[in-house]
Amino acid sequence: TLALDVRTEKLADAMTQLGMKEGFDVCLEMSGNPKAFADILPNMFYGGKIALLGIMPSTASIDWNVVVFHSLTLQGIYGREMFETWYKMTSLIQSGVDISPVITHHFPFQQFKEAIELAKSGNSGKIVMEWSER
Repeated sequence: TLALDVRTEKLADAMTQLGMKEGFDVCLEMSGNPKAFADILPNMFYGGKIALLGIMPSTASIDWNVVVFHSLTLQGIYGREMFETWYKMTSLIQSGVDISPVITHHFPFQQFKEAIELAKSGNSGKIVMEWSER
């Protein structure tokens, strides 16, 4: 498991760091950054699965040749599987998977507007809203 800051790191470098030669089987794209998504496609193993968890702009392009000829599966989160996804993530977290590298910011709930603007800017990873008074 490896979390990357897509603004400063490339997947090819991560593959080298991990000693990989053939590509990733699974990728969780959480940034919504079109450049990050474009970097993912050529670094996937044939038949790999990409979970699209970040919201990309409607203008983002997809190299369909890579998707088709590498037999990649793209999966977004949508209504009827949303709860199943939450249950799976809860199990992963309870099993000890460290998700802290993808969390880049914490905001008190009163600053929700700032948190939303940051998320929309594409300059964050996952943002945690704190609901307790400090």
